Amino acid sequence: MMSQVIACIDGTNVSTAVCDYAAWASLRLDAPLQFLHVLEKALYPAASDLSGNIGLGSRETLLHELAALDEKRGKIALEQGKNMLKAARERAIADGVPAPTSRQRHGSLLETLADIADDIRLLVLGKHDEHLGDHIGSRLENVVRTQHRPTLITPAVFKTPRRVMLAFDRSSATRKGIETVAASPLLRGLPCHVVMVGDDNAANREHLDWARATLQAAGFDTPTALIPGEVEQTLCDYRARHDIDMLIMGAYGHSVVRRFFVGSTTTAVIRDAQVPVLLLR
Repeated sequence: MMSQVIACIDGTNVSTAVCDYAAWASLRLDAPLQFLHVLEKALYPAASDLSGNIGLGSRETLLHELAALDEKRGKIALEQGKNMLKAARERAIADGVPAPTSRQRHGSLLETLADIADDIRLLVLGKHDEHLGDHIGSRLENVVRTQHRPTLITPAVFKTPRRVMLAFDRSSATRKGIETVAASPLLRGLPCHVVMVGDDNAANREHLDWARATLQAAGFDTPTALIPGEVEQTLCDYRARHDIDMLIMGAYGHSVVRRFFVGSTTTAVIRDAQVPVLLLR
């Protein structure tokens, strides 16, 4: 099957933005778009088999009633999911995406994504602000940690990306990120700021020059900056000062940038920025 943009929607307040960012990415990549809805088993268990509970009297009756309620809840959620997928397809078509498709599963999101991993060109997920505590959100973080496909994490409101920023630190993950951005049509034509936080020395300048040359050779307008300071604040200030619409990072490497985005400060930065984050593997 041709690789697709896979957009995970769940009916929460971020689903509309997920639809819009997924449609934008599908058109930029000229890739098919599929919406995915997973009915989590933990919340909607399958109908129970009570055949072994003969002779339990009132307890058996209660179990049957509870099982019937679970089954009814599951059927309602399934129907709601179908309607949600239909609305998502209609919205994508209105955005200009030809023939978007949908898929509905009952099970685990992680297992479902593992099953269809070969179909994924870009995974689009929404960030639920109300679930943010010390982590990005347990389900979202688990997906990001286990996925080996580019993943776009969206805020609750869509804004067409006009300027993007890649936090660069000389690591293999961020060097690969530069090469991935250069080779992909997703961001082509957009200014791509490459920002490095560190000492202004010859070694850092050499790496930054490589990043600029690689992107410019692919046709990008590539402003670069080498700025001393504390990583988190420096990158946040640069993003705000230049009105950056999307952050790009290599996911789960072993660098200072990785710790900035994925460590304890990740939650506050992504939540406060209200911009999408593109994670490259």
